[in-house]
Formats: sequence, C-alpha cells, structure tokens
Amino acid sequence: MYLIKKLIVCLDQTELDHTLIEFASYISSVNQTKKIYFVNVIRNLSIPKEVLEEFPNLVDDMISERKKAMKSQVDKSFRGNEKVSLNFVVREGSLSKKILKLAEEKSADMILIGRKVKLPGTGVAALRLARRASCSLLIVPEGAKPKVDKVLVPSDFSDYSKDALEEAIIIAKKHGSTKIICQNVFHVPNGYHFTGKTYEEFAAVMLKNAKNNFAKFIKKIDTQGISITPIYTQDEDEDPVQDIVDKAMEEQVDGIIIGAKGRTAATALFIGSMAERLIQVNDSLPLLVTRPKGKNAGILDYLLEI
Repeated sequence: MYLIKKLIVCLDQTELDHTLIEFASYISSVNQTKKIYFVNVIRNLSIPKEVLEEFPNLVDDMISERKKAMKSQVDKSFRGNEKVSLNFVVREGSLSKKILKLAEEKSADMILIGRKVKLPGTGVAALRLARRASCSLLIVPEGAKPKVDKVLVPSDFSDYSKDALEEAIIIAKKHGSTKIICQNVFHVPNGYHFTGKTYEEFAAVMLKNAKNNFAKFIKKIDTQGISITPIYTQDEDEDPVQDIVDKAMEEQVDGIIIGAKGRTAATALFIGSMAERLIQVNDSLPLLVTRPKGKNAGILDYLLEI
C-alpha cells in the first residue's frame, strides 16, 4: 500500500466536522502527509440572473465566507503535522461527483468522510464514493476517536482482502502496539447432509478448511514481524456482515479494514457485497475501505458524466 501524502476531508458545517478534523490531524501526524484538502460542497448555488446582475460579487462572497468558516474550524481543531499544507475548497453541485473529480485532480491517496448517526442529515454518499473512488476511503461515525490499538480485518483470503491486511500491517508497523485480528466467516453449505455427516461434523470440516486456507494466505504476505491473530466465525443466520460487526464490538476494536473488490476498470463498480453491506450496517466504528491507488483510473471520466 502507500503513505497518505494527499488527503481529502469532506466537511459539511455540522458537529461531525470536529471529529473529521481530529482524524485528519491524526492521519497527517503519522503519514508524513504533505497536503490536506478540506472540502465543502454546496448542493445548489443557483441564483436568479437578475439578482446576480445587481450583486455581481454575491457568489464569490458566499464562497469566501464558507472558506473562512472552514478555516476557523480547522484552526480550532487541527493538531497534526505542522508542515502539512492545508487547503480549503468550496464547490457547487453533486457531492459525490465533485469529491471524485477533486480526488482525481489532486491524485489523492485517501478520502475521509463522516457517518451521521444522531445528527440531522444523511451525510455524504459513502457507498457511491466507495464504489467509484480511485483511492482508499475512510468512513468515520460521529463521536469516534482516532486511535488504532486494535483493528479487525475481515478476510475471505482473496487478493483484495490481502490488500486490506497489508494496510493493517503498515498501520501496526507505524504505531508499534497495534493488534491485528484477521476474521474469516464460514458457513455450513445446505447440502452437507449428502456427505453422511451431521451438521456439527461438517462445521468442523469447514473450520479445518478455513484454517488451512489462512495458513496458505498468510504465507503470501510480508507480515513485517507483526503478529496476526486469526479468528474463525461460523455464520449460522446467513448474515456474515453482522457476524463481522458483532465480533468487532466484542473485541472492542478501534476500526475495521476491508478491501474493495474492484481492482480493474471492468470491476471497479463492484466493491464486493460484503464491503457494501458493511458500509450500510456499521455505524459504530471507523471503516477503512482500501483500494490500490489509481485502480479505478480509466472509467472516472465516464462515471462523472452519468
């Protein structure tokens, strides 16, 4: 994976901004971040032509005022790398399109967005950004605190879950004390009875298979001396994502890291059903959706026109 040299932070002038600025501070302090773009997207700046003719500076003044308010909030809450360049961007239009376009223009390494739980409004289009961003996406629920003492990485032993585990290893290496839990959720197939085994016996077979697959999977990864704790969870209600969230809460982790499935232009819109549902279900823990930088390149222009 890569260092977070360029970070985009989506602000919306709510209390959630304080949390996002705290996370931006934390990220910049450990990633040698060079530039942070604090962005606010105004959905509609449509002003009658007659009004603009009478007040020609109205739009510029509104944008200037919005930037000034953003800077004031950042000055109060930002405690990150003093050498980082802080930039304030105000744009008009569709939030997801403007953020995607900015991420491409600036060659961003990560987009940081908020997840509203009790605050009014819906927040930003996390799922749309996760599908279409050309970089990683960190979704932070309101009130979350920036720390990484323990992280959970769901894994099906695929290439994209390998990306997620490698990102967790990099984080652990930087912080020294981070514990990594790698969770595999397995289930007993419906036709198990055709084997002549009981449900419990076939569950044991599936567990053994999962352990063997983890052993093969971990050999392909440079753990850099970091200890990885594998956990195997049997899904009994056909809801593996809830199993992941439940385990994350049980283990009291500080965040979840999952890989985006799309690795090429042809598959970029398909981040994986598990990742999509995790974005929808999880509203308690920071969720990092990893994607190798630039993997969505080549379809962005098309997407922005949709």
